[in-house]
Amino acid sequence: MRISKVYTRTGDAGKTRLAGGQEVWKDSVRVEAYGTVDELNSMLGLARVSNERTGTNVEASAYLEKILQWTQNKLFDLGGILATAPGESFPNMPTVTSVDVAHLEHLIDECQMDLAPLKEFILPGGGQISALLHVARTICRRAERLCVTVSKEESIDKELVIFLNRLSDALFVFARWVAKQQGEPEFLWKRESAISPEPHAPG
Repeated sequence: MRISKVYTRTGDAGKTRLAGGQEVWKDSVRVEAYGTVDELNSMLGLARVSNERTGTNVEASAYLEKILQWTQNKLFDLGGILATAPGESFPNMPTVTSVDVAHLEHLIDECQMDLAPLKEFILPGGGQISALLHVARTICRRAERLCVTVSKEESIDKELVIFLNRLSDALFVFARWVAKQQGEPEFLWKRESAISPEPHAPG
């Protein structure tokens, strides 16, 4: 596909067209859903850049790059499906299937082998790459919630919701895994009674 012109002015009135020609408001839940998937994809792109620039464990960085590259491509597929009007299909239309979900589960299991069992909740953080993956996880959860809302109003493939659900779990594990591989500490949640009094600012 060749895109020769970025602006078309066709959306200036607040509406857009789904693949298949159906016109919808830009704040419709379906548009919100695939827009949020796009936001998630962009955050993973930022995580990839950070991984390339700041990763100190070359082997771990290469492995994470491979994972995130695959994930970004699948999210682009998922967004394209959501941007297609219900009931429409096209030649070579992208798919998200149970095979993709199983692949995520395999990646989770593989990374989990390097991690100690959780004994406490984790606060997002653990180094720059890990922190970005935690942000991606929260965006993924929002995308999943929006897809559930879409599924209540229109027909969408259940594998889309399952994929996003599993991906949010995967991103949590990837964030923990990369923190360990890069030698970054995890931030553990401390119950209120265990938090020391607020320190005084210097000076």
